[in-house]
Amino acid sequence: MAVRGTSAPVDAGSLFAEYPFLPGADALLGGEPVSVRSLLEEAAYERPRAIGRARVLAAADDPRALHDIDELNAAAADVRYLSFLFARLVLSAAPSPAALRRWAVAEAKRGYGRLARAPANELEEIARRLGFPGELDGGSVTLDVADYVRLASPIREAEFRLARQPVRAGRVTVPAVRAARLLQEAIRRSLASPLPLAEPVVALVREREAELFGDLARRMPAPVGRAGVAPGALLRDRFPPCIRKMQRTLEKGENLSHAGRFCLAAFLHRVGADAETIVDAYRGAPDFDESVTRYQVDHITSHHDGAGYEPASCDTLRSHGLCAREGDPTAPTPADRGRDELCFRPVLRHPLQYYRLRGGTTMELPGDGSGPVTSGAAPGTSDAPGRTPSTGRR
Repeated sequence: MAVRGTSAPVDAGSLFAEYPFLPGADALLGGEPVSVRSLLEEAAYERPRAIGRARVLAAADDPRALHDIDELNAAAADVRYLSFLFARLVLSAAPSPAALRRWAVAEAKRGYGRLARAPANELEEIARRLGFPGELDGGSVTLDVADYVRLASPIREAEFRLARQPVRAGRVTVPAVRAARLLQEAIRRSLASPLPLAEPVVALVREREAELFGDLARRMPAPVGRAGVAPGALLRDRFPPCIRKMQRTLEKGENLSHAGRFCLAAFLHRVGADAETIVDAYRGAPDFDESVTRYQVDHITSHHDGAGYEPASCDTLRSHGLCAREGDPTAPTPADRGRDELCFRPVLRHPLQYYRLRGGTTMELPGDGSGPVTSGAAPGTSDAPGRTPSTGRR
């Protein structure tokens, strides 16, 4: 990202202390490499380990909480970097990827907190080091359409949709603060994948940090099944493939679109899940916020005197790229990886119809299974009445 005009150089030490995920941040250690075993075991690194654990647990509680760790904010640059390195190492060895992805969101939000206020030369330097090509001119940034789509596609806020951007000659122009939000997504993507660790290293980390992993499991419990309320217990193995794929996406700690989150909550309600079961389904989401999710589940399920909003039809799910009738190559079972012939019956127009054809029961309403999806707030976002769209904050 080139800035037109003069820009002062950015101090590398200050830059790496604030953005430890940048290539070259290990320069903070003065050229002295630190081994994995040393970082995990030696008394000299106890403070970085303690701060690293605080980063991990704060992210598990709330992806916005990294701003509030006083010990992190007061630490020297090398200690801050080592705490980051320790957190990433530990989470790369975690039994479940959900905690790593939640932490990636938290670190990206922390980075954005500074980027949104950063001077032009700092924004330029971060973008350059992250491989984010573009041109900053005053208060605007211009970048290739392909790069914009790659970074903006996981962002659920409507104002980031390509159709709403000024596009000319294959280039998109956005305000600098929006470019900072795109860089936040670039940070999240770079941290969401685990480090390639050898099995002996994974075993060592799990042995040394068993207490931390136990704490994470209590703070981020896996989705659990409960007996459904009327009309009966949930028959999860009879859910349509689209719903099962939505559940797997969240369980793996990956983002699910607004349309997918809304459809999943509405479907679960209509097949008899109680509120706790529905909330549990979203615990793996990287931006999970329990209070926001409960508010939005209540909004979806209490609509129309408790009947709830209607889930999306098959046509609507296909238009949002959520249909899975052709199978899901990433699914753990052969049944989900292959084509589902029931989905191709001409009569099938709705996921609730699929569930009934497989022997499940649903709340029966006039026109059920054929009407259009009704808009509403999706759990885990803040697209709800009286809230700022899609910030995830109350």
